[in-house]
Amino acid sequence: MQTNNDQKPSLSRRLDSLATLFMIGGLIFAADQITKALVLKNLSMGEVWAPVPAWERLFRIIRTSNTGAAFGLFSKGGNFFMIVAIIVILIIIYYIATYPALPKIVQISLGLQLGGALGNMWDRVQHGSVVDFVDIGFWPIFNVADISIMIGVTILAVWLWQEDEKQQDLSAAQDAT
Repeated sequence: MQTNNDQKPSLSRRLDSLATLFMIGGLIFAADQITKALVLKNLSMGEVWAPVPAWERLFRIIRTSNTGAAFGLFSKGGNFFMIVAIIVILIIIYYIATYPALPKIVQISLGLQLGGALGNMWDRVQHGSVVDFVDIGFWPIFNVADISIMIGVTILAVWLWQEDEKQQDLSAAQDAT
């Protein structure tokens, strides 16, 4: 058995990658469900709480229900989006298990997406819709799961873009020789 971290056995890499995925995903899921539980317990549907009343137009908490996708898009697609969430969750787990040598930033990105997908899917199972509550005025109302998915997708997109740039630079350098 090799002990060098750069040459870990495949099983060890898979377990490390899955541990990162499930740790990040679990933290996001927990944060999402705790914040939603607080909103459900303390606000009735449509009720607003402004932590800083002078900033209410810029930031407030308002309890809403969303049957569509993230940020209220495509309303009334609840069952479809539950199926999509299940597929996304399975693809993320399969991808991490299949490609365990991915950089930590990609593992974290996929963990953010996993936790967000699980959080919103759980809402659909529990409530028939997703609990949204963060209102920043100029953006559709969202929750912790939505923003986690957006951050995860953004990180992954930037990483993929940078990797593509590296490949193009490498190809250009090889063509020049």
